Amino acid sequence: MLTKRIIPCLDIKDGRTVKGVNFVSLRDAGDPVELAAKYAATGADELVFLDISATEQGRKTMADLVLKVAATVDIPFTVGGGISSIADVDILLKNGADKVSINSSAVRRPELIKELSQAFGAQCVVVAIDAKKIGGQWLVHLVGGKQATKLDLFDWAKQIEQLGAGEILFTSMDHDGTKGGFANEALAKMAECVNIPIIASGGAGNMEDFYNAFTFGKADAALAASIFHYGEVEIPKLKAFLKDKKIPIRL
Repeated sequence: MLTKRIIPCLDIKDGRTVKGVNFVSLRDAGDPVELAAKYAATGADELVFLDISATEQGRKTMADLVLKVAATVDIPFTVGGGISSIADVDILLKNGADKVSINSSAVRRPELIKELSQAFGAQCVVVAIDAKKIGGQWLVHLVGGKQATKLDLFDWAKQIEQLGAGEILFTSMDHDGTKGGFANEALAKMAECVNIPIIASGGAGNMEDFYNAFTFGKADAALAASIFHYGEVEIPKLKAFLKDKKIPIRL
């Protein structure tokens, strides 16, 4: 069985790490390079950096930051925000990123997933989905959760896999920052729909939440931000807890 992964997420705005609740009310969480170094040293399996205002502001993601992170950490990391072309991805991978995450650009032009997968390999392509339950249906949202679509979460997940993505990063907007646990029912349903790894995001509040995401939610990895940034959960203790619970994890 593949080991489950613990992934700190660093949302970047104006060069700083920030964190909010339900995608709003952002507060500062520190220097991204310093945080990345701390997480790499304390056992994080991977890192995700998301430039949360790049798409909204119509600019490209943070190539300079990628260079600094690559020189500092020795674990894989993914970069997302404002990526819409092969050229965007090329510079990020050349600067040291291991994977890229696309979201709004993939919904607007699904062929982008296929283009990136063919150019760089499926293992480099993560498609992020921000979704919210509206009238009993999980609907995909764009532009950092600001723009609703009529696209069904599970239909989109299947399409993402067919187009050649290597992984899905699913964030429940309803759970984001609430610390009430991940959207495990939706995660489990998605796991039945696709055969590529799913990263659970949105709602981590304690160590039990990770256990539930891996068991009930059938997630392959679990991502969190504020509980790591503010020291509420320490990665070595979390991994020891999961190991005790018989979850396959790299210590």
